[in-house]
Amino acid sequence: MNLWLQHLPILPIVVPLTAGAALLLLPESHRAARLTLAVISMLVQFAAAAGLLYLTSDATSQAWPADTAVYRIGGWPPPFGIVLVVDRLAAIMVALSATIALSVLVYSIARWDRPGQPFHALLQFLAMGLNGAFLTGDLFNLFVFFEVLLAASYGLVLRGAGTVRVRAGLHYIAVNLAASLLFLTGVALIYGVTGTLNMADLTVHAGLLSGPARILFDTGAAILGVAFLVKAASWPLNFWLPDTYSAAIEPVAAVFVMLTKVGIYALLRLGTLLSLNEAAASTLQTALFGIGLATLAAGMNGMLGAQRLVRLISHSVIVSTGILLAAFGLGIEALTAPALFYLITSALASGIFFMLAGMTARMRPHDTQHARPVAMPSPPYVAYGIREPDAYDTGDEVGVAIPAPMAFLGLVFVCCVLLVTGLPPLPGFVAKFMLLSTALNAAPGAISTWLLIASVIAAGLAGLVALTRMGSGIFWAVTERATPRLRLLEAAPVAALVIFCFALAAHPGPVMNYLESAARSLHEPQTYIRAILPEKTGSDRPGTPAP
Repeated sequence: MNLWLQHLPILPIVVPLTAGAALLLLPESHRAARLTLAVISMLVQFAAAAGLLYLTSDATSQAWPADTAVYRIGGWPPPFGIVLVVDRLAAIMVALSATIALSVLVYSIARWDRPGQPFHALLQFLAMGLNGAFLTGDLFNLFVFFEVLLAASYGLVLRGAGTVRVRAGLHYIAVNLAASLLFLTGVALIYGVTGTLNMADLTVHAGLLSGPARILFDTGAAILGVAFLVKAASWPLNFWLPDTYSAAIEPVAAVFVMLTKVGIYALLRLGTLLSLNEAAASTLQTALFGIGLATLAAGMNGMLGAQRLVRLISHSVIVSTGILLAAFGLGIEALTAPALFYLITSALASGIFFMLAGMTARMRPHDTQHARPVAMPSPPYVAYGIREPDAYDTGDEVGVAIPAPMAFLGLVFVCCVLLVTGLPPLPGFVAKFMLLSTALNAAPGAISTWLLIASVIAAGLAGLVALTRMGSGIFWAVTERATPRLRLLEAAPVAALVIFCFALAAHPGPVMNYLESAARSLHEPQTYIRAILPEKTGSDRPGTPAP
């Protein structure tokens, strides 16, 4: 196995860590060098994520056993050493994170990169924390990477001035510190009764617990679940998200979309690994389904009541969390792949929408009285022998020219509306259609299925009403407004993501095949355990170790 393939799993963590440290050391006067380093780092992360996707797909002849790579930090064997695990679920999340982070970086260069504020360094550390959370194979390092990404997010959310931003940022910090305390408490309880934090080894030990030890383990798992629900912005623990995301600058809000997906990922990963008895599993699924519907309803009401575009988008993030939690709460394995497809499309839609909001925010009413054509006074007409025209009347115009920036913003806004509400032909419709049709085929007579269908359709209609009203106010209500100057660096990443969404809607088959394979592996925890701990499953095909 060549060196590149052997060390590929560690690149999404090492590269942003190194780049972030270097960016902190580079002086502000070397702006070109700082931007070059930041862009190269994100491009390398994107290439590494694409490589992980390819090597875990069916396009290769199993470069890694069971399409799962295990990278042993320092060569220490699990469960004693730190391991990174790359399976299909981790690869798709790293790729999604790299795509949004790269787009946000390019977008931010246009006008958000200012001296004295380490925006790019913090963005690199945030990317490192996200990638590490998706790739780590043990609970303690999951906590560590959570703290890394949260520490970076604290600096990003407080970037700028204003009491509103500072107040929202401090609330965000307080809530996440409380969630981190819950996380650490849950980890301590689980370690106290099992003696391990490796996820694969934890699965083996959990099945052997009974009596008080099992009660403590379940308590620790429940506390972990609450911490993850806080980070996923589920009801009633989502009060922090609208204020925080709407107060942050738009590129920061766009990349923050992935923070809620980390909570969803952690719930999905640990929920399929930790063994529960049938009664406990049923209770957990019912609770998760109810929380999901409540989260969806809260987000829907927030969208209808929002007066600003960024706040409306923030509530749409909550709606997507509710749909995902409700889908997973049904307990239907066939729903996992469509739910993951919806996770991808909702993250892309929210990221595009936040970046669009940053461009539309520069549309301000202005005095256009001097911009109107003014008729020439009579003497020049007489001197040139020209008949004096009638008074200027805008009603004589056949149409009104639409400036190119306004046309671009309007088209992207329409695409975002289609993505968020789930209308054809964009992948938001494909994702919701697959999600609801799969649920209906799997359990057509269940009340929970019809509740999910009704809630998703109602959320789509509410989003359509809210976004139509908001779009009318932005583009049509005020005719005398400034046309924003759009830079190529702003428009290019937004346009690229929109084009990618069109491609995703036109050819969803390859993506769904990959996600279906990821879902099958996810619901077969023995595959995950076998790759990390072959000696405990009788397998002689270990994962890919680092020397």
